[in-house]
Amino acid sequence: QRVARAWHLKRRVGQKGAEQRAGQGALAGAERTFKQHGIAGPQQAGAGETVLLVEDQDGVRAVAAEHLREFGYTVLDVADGAAALRLLRRGARVDLLVTDVGLPGGMNGRQMAEAARERRPGLPVLFITGYADGVLDGQLAPGMEMIGKPFALDALSTRVRAMLEAAPVY
Repeated sequence: QRVARAWHLKRRVGQKGAEQRAGQGALAGAERTFKQHGIAGPQQAGAGETVLLVEDQDGVRAVAAEHLREFGYTVLDVADGAAALRLLRRGARVDLLVTDVGLPGGMNGRQMAEAARERRPGLPVLFITGYADGVLDGQLAPGMEMIGKPFALDALSTRVRAMLEAAPVY
């Protein structure tokens, strides 16, 4: 089962080094990454925090959501901007928005993030993009960052943790 999961992770997210050996799961690798960057490790991650994940590729969304849930985050995962904004209008708790830049339905990730920040000023946003580096350069407001596809799951969880720790408390 570990081999099948590692293959799935590599195929869907494009993660380098996704192989899992006995006794070394995704959490072990991410824990090393957290320690290298001097931030809270997996045991301390996700302490009641909610991540809204907006990604139209089912496989990427499923793997990323599962990975973040392994760290104790509550993950609300949807496939488009309209669904994400509906959750926000309903009052869902969201501590961090993680969104693909290219979304279906007439609203891209940038537009959706701006609409989300109108409802929740200062909401941290992590953009996921498969476009060439620099697609959002000079366009990111404070509290907004970008990660490119394919991404390592460890890089995602490290970035999520760092952004949540840096976010202002309301």
